[in-house]
Amino acid sequence: MKVEGKRYALFLAARDSDYVKKVYGGYFNVFVAAFGEEGERWDLYRVVDGEFPDMNDLHNYDGFVVSGSPYDAYGNDFWILKLCFLLQTLDAMEKKVLGICFGHQVLCRALGGKVGKAYTGWDIGLRKVRIVKDLSAYSFLEDSEEIPPFLSIIECHQDEVWEVPVGAEVIAFSDKTGVEMFTIGEHIMGIQGHPEYTPDILCNLIDRLLNNDAIEKGFAEEAKLTMEISEPDRKCWEKICRNFLKGT
Repeated sequence: MKVEGKRYALFLAARDSDYVKKVYGGYFNVFVAAFGEEGERWDLYRVVDGEFPDMNDLHNYDGFVVSGSPYDAYGNDFWILKLCFLLQTLDAMEKKVLGICFGHQVLCRALGGKVGKAYTGWDIGLRKVRIVKDLSAYSFLEDSEEIPPFLSIIECHQDEVWEVPVGAEVIAFSDKTGVEMFTIGEHIMGIQGHPEYTPDILCNLIDRLLNNDAIEKGFAEEAKLTMEISEPDRKCWEKICRNFLKGT
């Protein structure tokens, strides 16, 4: 499907790792490869470094994506608070906003939900997520009969959504995390996992976490093993995200 003239923005809440810069040219390219289509314009705002769009330009965009981050979505860094205000504004405008990992959590926080440390600790590796809502009820997923009830996704987080905002619907969960996906109306969607990640990106991230003593060696090896046993349903996740962003 070729969509002419659509314009999107990525709010990048993490700094590019050396690996991602070397192999992919940066996280921006990873996101555009996963969610972008020919004929679209994608802009990058490094919100982690205080780079935000002009509020008067927001109406020019068809949708926004908020990336993952090593920062806490419940933190009070100035850029996080500014991002929360921006997300409240976009919600009021009923602009499409897709939150990924940290983005999923900060969307929840901004719109009145609760987030915090995951009760069961880190979740890293491949996780099977159960879709619990009839997705065909959403106009952006009308062809969801092709989407199976269980989907595997790459996870890497130690925080989670504790409570979704009023009016939100939980549409997926896993045996590890109670809120793997949520929606508000047809314009807000959060995904705890990483539909944009490739296995090599996660493996490099695991190595960095291990080197920084954030996780233990045995845990790191187990996380990598999940990637060897199975593969994420990337095509299906990309389809869900694209249909959400491009849907009317």
